[in-house]
Amino acid sequence: MHPVWSTTASVVSTIDTITERIGRVISWLTLFLVLVVCCVVVLRYLLNIGSIAMQESAMYLHSVVFLGASAYTLKHDGHVRVDVFYRNMSKKSQALVNSLGTVFLLVPVCLFIGFMSWDYIGRSWQILETSQDPGGLPFIYLLKSMILVMVVTLLLQGLSELLRSLMIIVDRQEVQS
Repeated sequence: MHPVWSTTASVVSTIDTITERIGRVISWLTLFLVLVVCCVVVLRYLLNIGSIAMQESAMYLHSVVFLGASAYTLKHDGHVRVDVFYRNMSKKSQALVNSLGTVFLLVPVCLFIGFMSWDYIGRSWQILETSQDPGGLPFIYLLKSMILVMVVTLLLQGLSELLRSLMIIVDRQEVQS
């Protein structure tokens, strides 16, 4: 294999490994999310005890799972798409559609989200924003930072998907995900 394609395959493999590890760690948070929500329900409806911090921690976990695992979902082709034509296409045609989608949809949307949220997150960090509810969690700025985590991880995985598609289009060794 030509050194350029060998390097490309190595980059794809490295990004995929990072995404896979992040996704597996985050997947365990769903268990904690279920446990926290169950505790909130039991405390509230059976024992008549409310906890703002517990309710907010469920919201935090939910946000981390969805924002943090978006790249993992992309890696495993789990995002919503209209497969009417795509599933019947050849591997090369699918790779072309994936590369065009990455370049013209994924990257611009991620950059737009990152650009539009930068000041929003920055202001939150400047004041170390906390919950407005009494007894709430004091880490709103960390929660808002998950938006940038999503942007960065999606852009990285998008690069991996683009490089993988390019390798398929030019008939190089297909990279296993």
